[in-house]
Amino acid sequence: MFTDLPLADLRRYQPEIQEPADFEEFWSSELTAARAHDIDPAFTRIPSPISHADVFDVTFAGYGGDPVKAWLLIPHEIAPNSAIVVEYIGYNGGRADPLDWLKWSCAGYPHLVMDTRGQGGGWGGADTADLSDNGAPSSRGFLTRGIADPRTYYYTRLFIDAVRAVDAARRHPIGADIPLVTTGGSQGGALALVAAHLADGVLATMPDVPFLSHPRRALEITDTHPYSELIEYLGVYSDKIEQAFATMSYTDVANHAKRATAPALFSVGLIDDVTPASTVFAAFNHYAGPKEIAVYPFNGHEGGGTRHLRVQLDFLAGRLNAQAG
Repeated sequence: MFTDLPLADLRRYQPEIQEPADFEEFWSSELTAARAHDIDPAFTRIPSPISHADVFDVTFAGYGGDPVKAWLLIPHEIAPNSAIVVEYIGYNGGRADPLDWLKWSCAGYPHLVMDTRGQGGGWGGADTADLSDNGAPSSRGFLTRGIADPRTYYYTRLFIDAVRAVDAARRHPIGADIPLVTTGGSQGGALALVAAHLADGVLATMPDVPFLSHPRRALEITDTHPYSELIEYLGVYSDKIEQAFATMSYTDVANHAKRATAPALFSVGLIDDVTPASTVFAAFNHYAGPKEIAVYPFNGHEGGGTRHLRVQLDFLAGRLNAQAG
């Protein structure tokens, strides 16, 4: 059932978003600190039943120099005017098995999929520890870890990892001379947007049903997991409500969207109760670069599924042909 604004109102929905005065300084400082560590990517080819691509087990230095894992799949036949696709994973999933990540390499695109630090307990096992977690009290899950301060917040670490994944992809010979595109769904969509803002040289971004946009609005209209983690935490720490939202303003992807200029293809499901449509449109309508959005009226958090993959492939081919032309 529809629980959010009508589509006509969603297309105009551009709310005022809480933004810290030192937003740009904060992220510049965090990136400088991260890049003080040599990214030192290791690409180890591994045996695999995948016959159309070579598979590499990847390790690179993320936030604080912590080791972050990834898979890199390089197809034997590269698409014309190709790009390397850097993909980020949805909430509480991990990089799992290379067999779970075939669509982009099957279409001829080299594909790096970043593991998610500390996650992987809900679906798709992970191999990356969150070594920089300070262990402060939080609710279950990841949304409130370190939320008392943006410098200790879990998503600050994960956002930096996302940028470093782009840096790592560029260090492999396959990624050195072709364009780079970011993508992902839900939490992965948030990371794709953030990388489009904070990483260098992103040609385009394709965030699907992005999470972490306009969390105040999200809490007004949904209590679905993982936003329920924030509700639980604020129910216990009612004296820290404003501090929590102040911290999340640094990781509100609508604030990152205001500063991202690469062409973008969003998706939204109008009956999505995990990332409600108005929160997705908040990021989309604030997005600074060329943009389009695929709207799926009777879809929820799964978005457009395979139909949307075809839309993405057309979008990506269009961007690459335009750049090559």
